[in-house]
Amino acid sequence: MKTLIVIPAFNEADNLAQLLPELRKISDLDVLVVDDFSSDKTVEVVTGLGVSCLQLAIQLGAWGATQAGIRYAKRNGYNHVITMDADGQHLPQELATLVEKIADGPYNVVIGTCPQRLSRLKKLAWAYFKLLSRIKIEDLTSGFRIYDKRAINILSDKAASLLDYQDVGVLLLLLQADLKICEIPVKMELRHDGKSRVFSSWLVVFKYMLQTTTLCIANFGAKQSK
Repeated sequence: MKTLIVIPAFNEADNLAQLLPELRKISDLDVLVVDDFSSDKTVEVVTGLGVSCLQLAIQLGAWGATQAGIRYAKRNGYNHVITMDADGQHLPQELATLVEKIADGPYNVVIGTCPQRLSRLKKLAWAYFKLLSRIKIEDLTSGFRIYDKRAINILSDKAASLLDYQDVGVLLLLLQADLKICEIPVKMELRHDGKSRVFSSWLVVFKYMLQTTTLCIANFGAKQSK
């Protein structure tokens, strides 16, 4: 299994300075940090630690940066991609759990989940989206995943570039292609700095809710018309 760990990062210098040395101690898998046009010393920290860094010329957001890493993996002949956050939530010790699960088959995607980390408000939101989308996955937003080659090909496509987040839209795209997805419980930690890069304000949360609701309704309509 030629596997690449992809870590999207925007202004995560301090967190990466803690995460990457620990990751290198535990795993010998290739690592690529995708710098999403950071204004801090993210690039300097990553390259200083001897880790490959893909620098984006413009800010694409968490999913855009992740997709750039997935496309890099496809171009360079990787069979599997593991995505994990730069903020310290995803533990390097849990990587083996994902790798072993997908190696056993028959899944194309394995998601490491920790539902107890979710607030009551988030749990309500995910229940709402699961009802709309009919996705039978407990933790819709976990970015701690391993994708096989079929999933890599789908997520490298132009259709995936239209998405903003690595959650409902990505899952719908994979399920529409009849890929098999499973969840396994893993341990996670809180962000080291306590602030979400994705949901940085209530305005962003509102935009996310609106976009994702529209996406779920559009997908339901497409199913009904078939």
